[in-house]
Amino acid sequence: MKAHQAQYILEQFVDSTNRWNSIFGKEPMTFPLSQQNANSLMDKLAGELSPENLHCDGEISHAQAQRKFRELNTIKKALETYCLNNWLDTPECVY
Repeated sequence: MKAHQAQYILEQFVDSTNRWNSIFGKEPMTFPLSQQNANSLMDKLAGELSPENLHCDGEISHAQAQRKFRELNTIKKALETYCLNNWLDTPECVY
């Protein structure tokens, strides 16, 4: 993945997260991301990658779950790349 593609993918994920968080009155994340932002994003990805969330509690097909896994893994790699390029500790993704 090229650097500009990774940045775009990460920006889209942050935008989506900000829209969701605005419902709950949370402050939006902005670039450059802080360590706390990076940690929060990785925690969100870990939650989405957990088996029950990944498979939507069995409501989606295996192929749909695979596609969702690839998309989330691409976002995870983009966040890891961002952290490395911006002198942030790369958060661990535990799910």
